[in-house]
Amino acid sequence: MSVNGKEKDPGALKEEGNTLFNAGDMQGALCFYTKALKLSHSQAESAVLHRNRSACYLKLEDYTKAEADASKALDADPGDVKARFRRAQALQKLGRLNEAFLDAQRCAQMEPTNNTFKEMLRLLGAQSQKKSVQMSSTDARVQQMFSLLLDPSAQPSDRQKAAQNLVVLSREEAGAEQIFRNDGVKLIQSLLGSNQEEVVLSALRTLVGLCTGHQSRTMAIVNELGMEQLCGVMGSGASAVSLAACHLLQVMFEALTEGMNREIRGKDEAILPEPSRELRSMLRHLVEMMPASSVSGPGRDSAINLLVKQVPRKSQRNPDNSLTLWVIDQGLKKILEVAGTVPEMSEGPPLTDNSHMSCSVLLSKLYDDLKSDAERENFNKLCEEYVQHHFGRPGLESKLRAIQTVSVLLQGPSDVGNRTLEMSGMMDAVISLCASEVVCHQQVAVEALIHAAGKAKRASFITANGVALLKDLYKKSENDQIRVRALVGLCKLGSAGGTDFSMKQFAEGSTLKLAKQCRKWLCNESLPPTSRRWAIEGLAYLTFDADVKEDLVEDRNALQAMFQLAKSEDKTVLFAVGSTLVNCTNSYDVDKPDPQMVELAKYAKQHVPEEHPKDAHSFVEKRLMKLLEAGVVSALVCMGKQESPALTETCRECIARVFLALVERQGDRGTVVAQGGGKALLPLVSESTDVGKTKAAQALAKITITSNPEIAFPGERIYEVVRPLVSLLTLDCTLLQNFESLMALTNLAGISERLRQKIIKEKAVPKVEGYMFEEHELVRAAATECMCNLVLSTEVQQLYVATGNDRLKLLVLYSGEEDERLRKAAAGTLAMLTAEQPELCARIPGTTSHWLEILQALLLSDSLELRHRGVVVMLNLMQAEKSLAETLMESEALEILSVLAKSTEQSPISRAAQHCLDKAIEYGIIKKPEEGGEGNEP
Repeated sequence: MSVNGKEKDPGALKEEGNTLFNAGDMQGALCFYTKALKLSHSQAESAVLHRNRSACYLKLEDYTKAEADASKALDADPGDVKARFRRAQALQKLGRLNEAFLDAQRCAQMEPTNNTFKEMLRLLGAQSQKKSVQMSSTDARVQQMFSLLLDPSAQPSDRQKAAQNLVVLSREEAGAEQIFRNDGVKLIQSLLGSNQEEVVLSALRTLVGLCTGHQSRTMAIVNELGMEQLCGVMGSGASAVSLAACHLLQVMFEALTEGMNREIRGKDEAILPEPSRELRSMLRHLVEMMPASSVSGPGRDSAINLLVKQVPRKSQRNPDNSLTLWVIDQGLKKILEVAGTVPEMSEGPPLTDNSHMSCSVLLSKLYDDLKSDAERENFNKLCEEYVQHHFGRPGLESKLRAIQTVSVLLQGPSDVGNRTLEMSGMMDAVISLCASEVVCHQQVAVEALIHAAGKAKRASFITANGVALLKDLYKKSENDQIRVRALVGLCKLGSAGGTDFSMKQFAEGSTLKLAKQCRKWLCNESLPPTSRRWAIEGLAYLTFDADVKEDLVEDRNALQAMFQLAKSEDKTVLFAVGSTLVNCTNSYDVDKPDPQMVELAKYAKQHVPEEHPKDAHSFVEKRLMKLLEAGVVSALVCMGKQESPALTETCRECIARVFLALVERQGDRGTVVAQGGGKALLPLVSESTDVGKTKAAQALAKITITSNPEIAFPGERIYEVVRPLVSLLTLDCTLLQNFESLMALTNLAGISERLRQKIIKEKAVPKVEGYMFEEHELVRAAATECMCNLVLSTEVQQLYVATGNDRLKLLVLYSGEEDERLRKAAAGTLAMLTAEQPELCARIPGTTSHWLEILQALLLSDSLELRHRGVVVMLNLMQAEKSLAETLMESEALEILSVLAKSTEQSPISRAAQHCLDKAIEYGIIKKPEEGGEGNEP
């Protein structure tokens, strides 16, 4: 039958599926059964295909689909005992034990002598009984906790313990269900009103247990408790309670939004309404918290954090940005109320040191989520109207509010910030207020000037008009908080040339003087943290200069002061610290100019960027050592853990870049791992910019190559390393990143079958195979080494067993290559495959006419490893088939093996060679030596 004919014949497709199923290729079998189902017109045939597909889903652990397909098979033929048994297996895995028991019972009635059915019935009976006992015991425990909590005469310590026990129970599905069904939400509601912080925290944590991953319960809880109460708890003064409430709302959001994407919402099978009404209610209350004066600063920051996480699309490929548009429409002006609040003035909601930065991030996220010019224009118009409204009102306080809003916009969606800055009279007001005698007014104006200086559009204007003003403020102001801000403005303007040594803005030595003053303020603990933060902001700009980098890493006190601030409550410092460290470690990307283009530029008298002599590799390496000694790893670990909008994707990218620089030297990797660097890198591979994810993945690869992965990533964490490593196997990555990923995967694949299964599941095998054809010899060899460890898995072996491919041929040819590393890897893979899959031995002569020469060359190699691999392949071939043994004994292999076997040292090579000769004697191809020579046939 032709291939096309076969494609249209469901019977042939089913047989192909059966073959693949028996070979262990479940995905392949699934594909053929599905194709056959689409073409099948026979009910009986469709029933069998559904039954077979159910078996595939069982193997793939997709029990919901396995149960659905088995049910379809039974709809057509209720007497199909195989389908019924498969449904029982799926139901058992889904925890629906009563239904599984009924199916198993029916199977046992149909085939009373079948021991498998009897054993399953026994198991299900025991499991059902255990579940019943567990449920009744859980029910009793829940009732006991409720009684204690509702008893006003109970001791406070007993009630507190009962509340904590309720948290533990809520984390188990049985306990969560019992709490929910026993009207536990009403009890929790009363606990939320308690005066004891510990009781309120327990109530919130219990709700987290009830809501996690369960959409139906979450919807009921949102409706029963009401968002007003939950937001009220989050807006309370206590920061621990506020954070716990924020975590609960985060869990609720995830349960509602992720539940919408699942086939079964919640853990029950109820068909639920879309949770969009509840989501909108949650968002509306969060937006309303923004300007409310009754909400605490930490509570407001939590609300902003939730909006940052939940509103913008997770992927730009998702066309629906309706939540963002809704928040802009309903809440942009409320967010700007927070942005424009000057804390030192009485009017406005209470803020923390992080509130303005959090607002900038939220505004930036909303703006970036817009899809069209019309949407962006509307955002711009709303911001301009707000700023204009306040700037045009009489009184200085309104003007300060307008300038503060512009400042926040410049740090967030800078295009919008620039437009508001260009409004008539705005820049003049900023410059005139810089000379105000009221410190807080001056502070607002100077900060606006600093943020404006960082934007390309304004830099030239400010360089012309603002430098003299900033210098004046720096020299003459008696207030250090103003001086440090003026200094940062000067630092920004002085660093406009970036890392280009030949484009210094200030006179020789000026940048070093500015940096020295920044370090002095950074170490001055009498200054408030907000002012010390500005000192790091200055260093973030000045460290483009290599002289400044050298001075900073020599100043141990300044480094430790910076690291302490990075670990503090002030999250606004994160990006400045990250940028400073990126500059000090030279972990930014540098485009090396083409030498020919440089010559052309010189000829045309155009500017050619120059690297500072102190940015040479030897200087960078010493700086890295100094940073490690000062405790940079613990600072980075702490920075990466922060739950704050200030920890933006760009900030995470900075952390990933610095980590990659720190693990560049093999000797430093152990130090980074010992201080928690391995664990800290894992979240960076999923929450960062695309560049940041790649840098973090490469850092993980470097660690996995040289450290023991089981120590670097203990427990389940080791499995999290696989996906980022596989992500480096793309053409977008450099050959070095490909190479390091392959080396790291080789290391992991040699540890355990479970890790190999994880690598296979991440679809790494075809990628590794692709790199086996790479021109670069190191990458090609690394890919082959990786395959050598992966073929320990039966699924990978089956790829070589499958007919119609050249995989085996490639290994034989590579075993004859000049590159020793590639030969070792290929011969090792061949030795493994021929041992595990003897049927492949007979195919080796058909791979290439030079197969015998290649194997003999392995036996004659100077390398003991190659010789050992060669003799093992020979032995496997001889044990597989007598005809292969005859071919080998008729060649020079007999003489070579005889020499190897006579070796005085009893090495693995000599023993394997002797086994080959013994096998030939057993077959009767050669005689024992005492019978008259090995070379004669009987």
